Amino acid sequence: MDRILREERNYILGMVKKIKASGCNALLIQKSILCDAVTDLSLHYLAKAKILVLKDVERDEIEFITKTLNCLPIANIEHFREDKLGHADLVEEVSVGDGKIVKITGIKDMGRTATVLVRGSNQLVIDEADRSLHDALCVIRCLVNKRFLIAGGGAPEIEMSMQLAAWAKELDGMESYCIKEFADALEVIPYTLAENAGLNPISIVTELRNRHAKGEKNTGINVRKGQITNILEENVVQPLLVSTSAISLACECVRMILKIDDIVTVR
Repeated sequence: MDRILREERNYILGMVKKIKASGCNALLIQKSILCDAVTDLSLHYLAKAKILVLKDVERDEIEFITKTLNCLPIANIEHFREDKLGHADLVEEVSVGDGKIVKITGIKDMGRTATVLVRGSNQLVIDEADRSLHDALCVIRCLVNKRFLIAGGGAPEIEMSMQLAAWAKELDGMESYCIKEFADALEVIPYTLAENAGLNPISIVTELRNRHAKGEKNTGINVRKGQITNILEENVVQPLLVSTSAISLACECVRMILKIDDIVTVR
């Protein structure tokens, strides 16, 4: 047993010396899914070597940290070299409310990332703020991928529904029926929007369809006023990619349901 402990001490000490030789003085360790990523003995040796240890870093935070600090993750101690390290002026533990956070400032060659510290009275408030931030980032991502804005309030869906319904009248047979059903399905979006806003969905959608038939393509459901207005004048817009992605995903889902891979004959 003493021989095993001695070998363990020598092995850990050798790892600490290699870390120290690379010039590292702040070590970020990913959380292990099997057991603790570090032991008390390793923390003792690292502390004697004046190396700050930040343990239990979440797996999904590794990519963000490497981009921010301009460093590379290291899986093997043999690959621990100076060219893979990040550089910062100060790494400190700061008290925030009842908890503590690790703050890294003065990062050299910092990546194009940003950190947002979300605080709230309870976990529900924090989760809601996190979801709101995520939704805002998704909107920005949609605008970056496709730089077009269209009117909101169900205006694009009802306009598409009317255009498809007019096209269905020009076709014959099964194609006409399919296009007509597709047009009717698009009316679910403004119908649901009116229903969630506490309005009469049937009268609202009917009025919206009539306004679009008169050529008012930018009219939509104004949830605040509870009526149909020019939604662009109210500054209610949405990224084009949101509508196109929703329609394409819905079409793919329907195609998967209707697809027949094989036919099994039964006598």
